[in-house]
Amino acid sequence: MAKLGRTFGWLWTAYAVSAYGTGLGFGAFSVIAIEILHAGSAGVAALSAAGLAIGALLAVPLGPWMEFRAKRPVLITMDVVRFAAMATIPFAYWLDVLSFAQLLVVSVVAAAAKIAFTAASGAYLKTVVPDELLLAATSRFESTTWSATVLGPPLGGAVIGLLGPVATVVLDAASYLLSALGITAIREPEQPPAPKPAAPRRWSDLADGWRHLLGHRTLRRLFLNTVGVNALIMATEPLLSVLMLSELGFPVWQYGLAFAIPCLGGLLGARASRRIVARFGERTVLRVFGTLRACWPLGLVFIQPGLAGLVVVMVTEFGLILCIGVYNPVMAAHRLREVDRDRQARMLTAWSVTRSGTTAALTLIWGVLAQLTGTRTAIALAGILLLATPFLLPRWSERPDPVPSHAGEPR
Repeated sequence: MAKLGRTFGWLWTAYAVSAYGTGLGFGAFSVIAIEILHAGSAGVAALSAAGLAIGALLAVPLGPWMEFRAKRPVLITMDVVRFAAMATIPFAYWLDVLSFAQLLVVSVVAAAAKIAFTAASGAYLKTVVPDELLLAATSRFESTTWSATVLGPPLGGAVIGLLGPVATVVLDAASYLLSALGITAIREPEQPPAPKPAAPRRWSDLADGWRHLLGHRTLRRLFLNTVGVNALIMATEPLLSVLMLSELGFPVWQYGLAFAIPCLGGLLGARASRRIVARFGERTVLRVFGTLRACWPLGLVFIQPGLAGLVVVMVTEFGLILCIGVYNPVMAAHRLREVDRDRQARMLTAWSVTRSGTTAALTLIWGVLAQLTGTRTAIALAGILLLATPFLLPRWSERPDPVPSHAGEPR
């Protein structure tokens, strides 16, 4: 951590607090919708899809707006917005006025704020960490994400069992407030943002992030592949909750456990990513692990009731998450290195908006498919389509595969 600097330390601490809060609240909205508001698979899918889609639309103008502003105040504001939105749910529940519409509104606000936070944090990270340490920094964030996901869901499941699902929302909301305080603690002056153009170009600025992504040969393919894989995986998440909780009768604590223990794979993958890059090179890692992560989800079709089904979920998710844990930090570091500082926020916003919008659309479509064909059939179709996504990965020439300097050094 010392080599990455004190500013990075506070940024990472703030992220870790909110990540653990999110882990505790994993699946809370789905559980509330199913067990308190008695929503079916279409309702749960609509909740996930509409929140992502509308949140993504609201976030579109935020990229150009953030690009020419200091990023730290943006991070603090987005944390406070998420805290305020999430805090309305327990109050409404205690007053017995909680509704599906409120869950939807909170989901929309949280999704838009998350996109803005992610874009601003990526742009800010590029200014506080030198290029040769970006993989170390992104690996640390990825490790934190998975460690939070390992510990969060089972603890959240225990909290749900004792106090109900709304209690985990309270913890999630509090984590955003603590994250804002952590970012406030950063004392090192922020680098000045890129100068704002004299003449505003509203529509041109909105499209600039996508224009840069689609005009860059390598980033274009990484962008399309990552968006497609994430959307197909996430589209099945609400269906898995319906399949396991409603159709197969798994208790909530087993549902949380089934997705928590495999996240050790993500932690292992993220921690090993620098050594793997040092051994095989960045391009090889992106190709191989980008392909492998698409091969696992089809195994979720074979979930059955009881211990055997639980093992199927854990093994499948472990393999998937291990590959994602290696791939994500390498891809994130490569993406930051390929984009100039004055385009970071717009590029990352365009990336996040597209990912969220595509995920929302596919989640809604897969919810309808589940209603028409059955939950298991819809999950199988997503798994089959994922097998085609490796063809979108970059096809680099056969030149020597560059290995980032310091990639294998311990931090």
